Amino acid sequence: MDFLRQVQRGIEYVEAHLEQDIALRDVSAAAGISHWHFQRIFKAMTMETLATYVRSRRLANSLDALRTTDDRILDIAVRAGFGSQEAFTRAFKRSFSMTPSEYRRLRDRSLFLEKVCFDGEYLRHINRNVSLVPEIYTQPAMTLVGMQTFFHGVDSDKNNIGERLPPLWESFMARLGEVGGAVEGVCFGVVRQAAAGEDRLDYHAAVQVTGSSPPPPQMVELTLPQTTYAKFAHRGAAADIDRTVNYIYSTWLANSGRRYTYQADRARPSAVWLRALCHPDSGASRASAGAPKTPPNSCLSVAR
Repeated sequence: MDFLRQVQRGIEYVEAHLEQDIALRDVSAAAGISHWHFQRIFKAMTMETLATYVRSRRLANSLDALRTTDDRILDIAVRAGFGSQEAFTRAFKRSFSMTPSEYRRLRDRSLFLEKVCFDGEYLRHINRNVSLVPEIYTQPAMTLVGMQTFFHGVDSDKNNIGERLPPLWESFMARLGEVGGAVEGVCFGVVRQAAAGEDRLDYHAAVQVTGSSPPPPQMVELTLPQTTYAKFAHRGAAADIDRTVNYIYSTWLANSGRRYTYQADRARPSAVWLRALCHPDSGASRASAGAPKTPPNSCLSVAR
């Protein structure tokens, strides 16, 4: 039995009825499976309940409406399935730490990664290529040296990750031997928002260093403070990292009881993954093809 296809049919029903009352039993009926089985399979595949998914997708639509329309907040609340503006405001603030009115004044798309619509490729990816439950650990302060670029992320209409990151890593890896005091095999991608109100992201391809050697020309030094991270393994193609990031922000973080600290996030790529990132048309285009013992990982800064 193709459970993934049945879950996808249920999701398609949800997406078609987000602005209407949705009975969860109707979703499972659209999927062609019993309500009890659909709930269990959906939770096993996505690490969240169907009710949570529906609520998160409605809140994502409300973010878009607040940012791009002048509709009354009450009307947006009703379309999102809430019986009152007060109930909508409480749920919105619980999810985003600000009220709908506060968000509307900012109209800043870069503040939150909106809940993605699950499609077949996404479901396959998170069930094969992502560690759904992360390792939580505290990373001591560390010093890095690397090369910097700026890019627009997956939640921006100007998304240019594929244009900016592969050339940066290719240039950095070619000059890695110039970095004094480099810790062998400990490279990181470090990403953070470039400036408040911008949707550009500041990205460094860097290596951990010890000692006090000055960085080579066209490189910079950065220090990351001690931080608690949630670490996820990414085992898929380099091009699929967007799906892993979407899972981390829009599913795991929303249901983890933790909050994002807005400090720098880190990704530690494997050698195979780096080859795939720098040379996407090569035979190493899938990290799993090289079966690295340590898969690339993505680390999100979090707190209770």
